[in-house]
Amino acid sequence: MRRMRALALLLALPLSLGAAEPLLVPDVSQREIQIQYSFTGAELLLFGAIIYPGGVVPEDPADIAVVVKGPTQPIIVREKQKVAGIWMNVESERFRSAPSFYAVASSSPLSELVDERIAAIYELGLEYIQLSPGAGATPEEQQRFEDGLVDLMRRQQLYYEKPDGVEITGGVLYRARINIPARVPVGTYTAETFLIQDGRVMAAAVREIEIEKLGFERFVAESAEEWSLAYGLVAVLVSLFLGWVGSALFRRK
Repeated sequence: MRRMRALALLLALPLSLGAAEPLLVPDVSQREIQIQYSFTGAELLLFGAIIYPGGVVPEDPADIAVVVKGPTQPIIVREKQKVAGIWMNVESERFRSAPSFYAVASSSPLSELVDERIAAIYELGLEYIQLSPGAGATPEEQQRFEDGLVDLMRRQQLYYEKPDGVEITGGVLYRARINIPARVPVGTYTAETFLIQDGRVMAAAVREIEIEKLGFERFVAESAEEWSLAYGLVAVLVSLFLGWVGSALFRRK
């Protein structure tokens, strides 16, 4: 009987410890984003509540960081150099998997919330995105190409940070707005919410978002993927036809 009672106490101990931690109740404004010919981008609202043990908000409330990531894809980064007065692609690096989209918003600057180790574990910040470079390059070359990839994606507005992008009301309710640009690829996106207190991630939650094309855009995308040879031939023929029409109109003038 004592053994059973001791075992029950041991089993209940993790539950009691877990119950003392704050919890997250997150959600997103859109679970599906549809891309049509008139699509100019979207604004994604991430919101939710923080549930503290006993419903008592501490004097130093927790902070929130949200990360929205797109599907991973292989990317080749090429470095241009001036050779004999001409800019040419001299070196390149292939990344086996890199997020097609990455945005992070937080209630305070991330450097004030977590240290480098925690930031690297949870990919909190542009410099901590986990990339998979190919083999063969030196660590210095890998770092140079990683910096170049992040800079390129930032200029395309596909990677960005919002250090004060999360608003917390009453220490309990939070919300953040993430801009989705028009040129994002389709696929399954993840919206991760992290509850951070005293430099530690106390809780985390994930929601998925589907971005898909509709109408003629979807037909073109599916044709390019399923019938790539026929799609390429049609694209070449259309280009030749448009070029012929343009030259014919020019001759008439």
